Amino acid sequence: MKIGVLAMQGAFAEHIDRLNQLGVETLPVRLVDDLAGLDGLIIPGGESTSIIKLLQDYKLIQEIRDLADNGMAVFGTCAGMILLAKDVTDFNLEPLGIIDISVKRNAFGRQKESFETELLIPILGFQSFPAVFIRAPLIKQVGSNVEIIARLSDNTIVAVQQGKILVSAFHPELTDDLRFHQYFLDIVDGHHKKYQVDN
Repeated sequence: MKIGVLAMQGAFAEHIDRLNQLGVETLPVRLVDDLAGLDGLIIPGGESTSIIKLLQDYKLIQEIRDLADNGMAVFGTCAGMILLAKDVTDFNLEPLGIIDISVKRNAFGRQKESFETELLIPILGFQSFPAVFIRAPLIKQVGSNVEIIARLSDNTIVAVQQGKILVSAFHPELTDDLRFHQYFLDIVDGHHKKYQVDN
């Protein structure tokens, strides 16, 4: 298995480190040729406007769309979730539109409103998951084929999945808990559990 991590801006080094801890071959992705032969791709948190402009400059947008359409697993965290969404509030650039969700950017406020909370995510087992939110987006609406896999205590949707596309508003790469990355690898492998939080 070979996983690419978009390595243009943001927390890509942390994702690479987590995958290395799980013993997975990992490749930083900056050019179209880097996408060849990948089994999965992670788009990290960072500054969504900067990342999508770099994707445009390096002609990666359509390539990623085509790979996702052909069944490659993709995981987006925070800004990565924004970029993969079908619709984004207050965003003057076109997202990739790979997952049928509507997202609001910076929904939890500025950097000083960043927080960490323990989430119960049934697909990861009974132990809570330490979710780090930094200038995080939230998911306003999901399409009929989208599975909700995590919510905050106030029912705000913060992680969903559509087929082999997984997104989270929080940063699993900023914790020592490897379960969310392992779940993505299970998606890549075709062995992920089917579970949906009540809509």
